[in-house]
Amino acid sequence: MDIVTRVKNICLTPNTEWPVIAGETTPAGPLITGYVVPLAAIGAVAGLIGGTPIVTGVVVAVFSFVMAIVGCFVLSLIINALAPTFGAQPNSEQALKVAVYSYTPAWVAGVLQIIPALGILGLLAGLYSIYLLYLGLPRLMKNPEDKSIAYTAVVVVCAIVLAIVIGAIGGLFVGAGMYGAGALGGRTSRSTGDVQFDKDSPMGKLQALGKSIEASNKKMEAAQKSGDPQAQAAAAGEVLGALLGGGKRVDPIDIDQLKPFVPDTFAGLAKTGSSAEKNGIAGLMVSKVETTYSDDSGKRVKLEVTDTGGVSGMLGLATWMGMEGEKQDGSGSERTRKVNGRLVHERVSTSGGSNEFGVVLGDRFVVSASGNMDVSQLKAAVSGIDLDKLESMKGAGARKP
Repeated sequence: MDIVTRVKNICLTPNTEWPVIAGETTPAGPLITGYVVPLAAIGAVAGLIGGTPIVTGVVVAVFSFVMAIVGCFVLSLIINALAPTFGAQPNSEQALKVAVYSYTPAWVAGVLQIIPALGILGLLAGLYSIYLLYLGLPRLMKNPEDKSIAYTAVVVVCAIVLAIVIGAIGGLFVGAGMYGAGALGGRTSRSTGDVQFDKDSPMGKLQALGKSIEASNKKMEAAQKSGDPQAQAAAAGEVLGALLGGGKRVDPIDIDQLKPFVPDTFAGLAKTGSSAEKNGIAGLMVSKVETTYSDDSGKRVKLEVTDTGGVSGMLGLATWMGMEGEKQDGSGSERTRKVNGRLVHERVSTSGGSNEFGVVLGDRFVVSASGNMDVSQLKAAVSGIDLDKLESMKGAGARKP
């Protein structure tokens, strides 16, 4: 079936189209390249046309496009992992189809980004995508009808958490980023006819990630053949962890281990408030300590120390890709660059707003400070933290899936 007909049918007559989809045998490759890529490109290109400046727009477009594809895979893994909980039948192929076709209205509505004022219509398309998910789960995953609402609700919550994480990580770099020249480069060699990239290059790291996910996928296939729902759920969780953890499962360090990196005084200000949390979904946890500092003159700074843990692979991807660049407009300027091997982000406001300085350590930890203080002072204060010691903990809690 051609893509136009499928889009029309799934959007206008989902009740009759889902059973058709359920009976199709569609390998993941053709489904992604023939359906996801063209539709995901709609929003990416529309966002580029409707946004400025052009350099930032290109980065946002590329990031959005890549994350749309990654998001499909991750959502399918979530659907498959949750299947036994709601009496459904784990099936990675069917789960991917549910994820892909449910996203259809949101992707088509991406064209509205050409006119940002029409963004509210995109929200309605997103809600319709949830409805399509509700209709598709029982038909493809075979869960009891009376569990569809709960199944849908949990999947949506997981998807929202995922979107927040992706948005937070992307916001660190995309706002001021561009792909550095030769970012994907790396020395190559040939071994038994296959191209092998330098393991320390971005392509080498992506190659290693792919091999890890491939190994986890084989475990999932074996679990599916065994017919053991618990083994299937565990294997699906391994694939999800490998994808978001950069080829390994990563448990974030405890918040008590992060607290020593938050001083009682910062940038000459006294601590006035603090919070700490470790949350997420199983295998995809994140730890963060957030502290505020202020004085009687009105100066106020917020310091955040975050261990991205279970989703550190997403942060590592941004670092591997060498996202660097800068932008400037009427409200201020932003710059992202590599300094001594670390990705650094600076934002300076010219309208009296908040300035910000942040640094990524070991492709995992993020230390950022923001407030109504000169960015050079924020930078100096962050430098006063024992960053080397925190970076040395980058391997803590990491294990092969």
